Amino acid sequence: MSTPLLFSTIEVTRQAFYRTALSYAIVNLKPIVPGHVLVIPNRPVPRLTDLTTPELTSLIASVQNVGRVVERAYGGDALTVACQDGKAAGQTDIYPALERSETDLPRDFQNLKVSSTTVQHHPFKVDADEDRLPRTLEDMEQEATWLRGFFTGTS
Repeated sequence: MSTPLLFSTIEVTRQAFYRTALSYAIVNLKPIVPGHVLVIPNRPVPRLTDLTTPELTSLIASVQNVGRVVERAYGGDALTVACQDGKAAGQTDIYPALERSETDLPRDFQNLKVSSTTVQHHPFKVDADEDRLPRTLEDMEQEATWLRGFFTGTS
């Protein structure tokens, strides 16, 4: 069994869908848009500049690989990549995470309900409100399993 993944002090192994020796990707607890995921270095550091060159290389390569899957899985043709690198930039976690999300979804692409092989459409609004409710662990695990399939060839 692989080593459990921690995001800050929270165990996120079940939310992970992509993993390398130096970085991993998880689905988001409170996504703003469909496909909103986090790509995170394994080693907690306060700032991107604290990562070693191999860690930073792995992180960026992971963002690229995850981005390809997010576009394909959610039917988008553009992505937003964001990193809050430091407190003044809005970083609230103990280390920076690069976020990927769809920015140009098809017009009818509304809130996703993910099953093992299909995406179902439901009304969705872009919701950056801090009061939005977190998803259940089961919902996040289901999405992670679905996304993992794109890397293993089962989706």
